[in-house]
Amino acid sequence: MMTDPLLRETVERCFDELCTHDVVQAAERSGWADELWDAARQMGLPWISLPVSGGGSGGTLADAIEVLRIAGRHAVPLPLAETGLLAGWLLSEAGLALDDEPMTLVPGRPDDTLVLDGGLLRGEAHRVAWGRRASRIAVLTDHRGETVLAVARGDEAEIRPVQNVAGEPRDTVVFHGAPAEIASLPSGVDRAAVRARGALTRVALMAGALERMCETTVGYTRERHQFGKPIARFQAVEEHLVCVAQEAALLLMTLEAATAAAQRGDARFEIAAAKVLADRAATRATRAAHQAHGAIGLTQEYPLHQLSRRLWSWRQEYGTAAQWRQDLGLEVSHVGGDGLYPLIAGGSTRL
Repeated sequence: MMTDPLLRETVERCFDELCTHDVVQAAERSGWADELWDAARQMGLPWISLPVSGGGSGGTLADAIEVLRIAGRHAVPLPLAETGLLAGWLLSEAGLALDDEPMTLVPGRPDDTLVLDGGLLRGEAHRVAWGRRASRIAVLTDHRGETVLAVARGDEAEIRPVQNVAGEPRDTVVFHGAPAEIASLPSGVDRAAVRARGALTRVALMAGALERMCETTVGYTRERHQFGKPIARFQAVEEHLVCVAQEAALLLMTLEAATAAAQRGDARFEIAAAKVLADRAATRATRAAHQAHGAIGLTQEYPLHQLSRRLWSWRQEYGTAAQWRQDLGLEVSHVGGDGLYPLIAGGSTRL
């Protein structure tokens, strides 16, 4: 997907060198990886696809998605998606300047209680990715009858630390009357767009993690011998390898289709399908990979768990598979029987 092979090679080399097993383990304990963030910031990775004129790094959406895919391969413990493709995108669309610090956004959950009161944010927001490290926190909220962007400083919030099963910060953020910068958003930049864009970032991360999970599983089963031959040559293990490889390949193709559609415009059909398939892939591939590895796949010293725990976590963010299936069902019901095949073949362009 990335149009610049040199950039892909540079990003892979950076994460290969700096995002080691020990670095990921340490980040899960502390909630951050300073050296890794410094390297990503110097390369401008979090702001790829955002306009240079507003403080971004330039490039396309496909470039940014490819960076996330590579980040997923390495279980990178940084808010790359939140800083650029989500919060950074909202600030750019609203005409607000970016900086070179990590940012995040409130994903929006039913139990959130945030309100905008005379330019001040009050209430709680839940499951905010890397809330404790964010210099600014973006919130979509209602103000004078329209959905606006409110941006508050992270140090104005009370942070109640929470982690997901992968050890990534998903904090509860409490505002006690924090001053907020308020800006209007253009048409089409709303909660539904944020949900879809967030889902696309999770599909990208999951595609990368599945790709690495496949490589790890194949490598282990070729090196591990029983009865004088690699266990990869046993039929039962071969079935597990095929399962992991199929799911990884299918999700990568789905990600490419969804990204291409998103670059053209509204991609809600493709993103919904991709998120559903990502959930299925996470379930099937992790089960097969752990069965092929046996007990070693559950140990802290072996890297497989870093991938599987993230897959289980990311599939729950920005809409579950059940919610996206419902969205797909509604789209299909709207076009009717005669429109079903054109919808499948043409995707969102037919909506």
